[in-house]
Amino acid sequence: MARTTANLLQCRLYSCPRQRNALLKEYCPMRLRPRAPMLLLLAGSLLATLALPPVTTQAWADEFTAAQRAEIVNIIRDALKRDSSILRDAVIALQADDGEREKSATRAAVSAARDALVAPDDPIAGNPHGDVTIVEFFDVRCPYCRKLEPEMSAFLAADPNVRLVYKDLPILGAPSVLGTKALLAAQKQGAYEKLRDALMRMPPDLTRAAIEAQAKQLGLDSDRLLRDMDDPSVQRRIDANLHLAQRLNIQGTPAMVIGDDRLDGAVDSAELKRAVAEARAAKK
Repeated sequence: MARTTANLLQCRLYSCPRQRNALLKEYCPMRLRPRAPMLLLLAGSLLATLALPPVTTQAWADEFTAAQRAEIVNIIRDALKRDSSILRDAVIALQADDGEREKSATRAAVSAARDALVAPDDPIAGNPHGDVTIVEFFDVRCPYCRKLEPEMSAFLAADPNVRLVYKDLPILGAPSVLGTKALLAAQKQGAYEKLRDALMRMPPDLTRAAIEAQAKQLGLDSDRLLRDMDDPSVQRRIDANLHLAQRLNIQGTPAMVIGDDRLDGAVDSAELKRAVAEARAAKK
């Protein structure tokens, strides 16, 4: 490949992301466009491997000729034949880049929604005055949320200086909405955690009759509970949680906001410990 073509490609790949993406759109065949980001990284890794020297920004004024485009394809093909690890390295770099972008977007979303993360009427577990807060979005029927329960309980027992804020997020259908309304109604009787513990152990196909029976067994005023479940204020709280989850780009449950970061899925106590330690250190 002619050095002028190599230098021009290197300059375009490493200078401006917008022009870089436009470049690949322009020259990448239609069938390969879904892989465009990977091809960019592949070409970049290739040119870095060749250790081609940089060119001046005047090269941006040049255009690729048909012959140069053919040379670009050939050098990528030849490099892959010589060293297949280039593709592996490109994939790893792409994944790392995607992870960093997602992390930055998550932190920006958390920062923007900071004032709405904890509402005065949110149910709280752990230490109400803890120096670090975990905001947990959960669905009472979610199997992964149920799997998280023992890990979270063990973690709170080991770290008595953490506040856990519950955000009921009924995303798994009508029974989830029913269960969430029951929990928020039970909170009016000071029995949120008591009923939550029970519902999280019950079969996931919750019914109004099953909830009423469980409430009676726990000593709650079941008639009041059923009335409060239909209170418009309960639905408003659900709507607020759903809106907040959308702002935070939460795609499923469980999801936890800890400090500036978000943890997704049924993480273990070690991961919780790491996230809390980072949030605690960031305050110092």
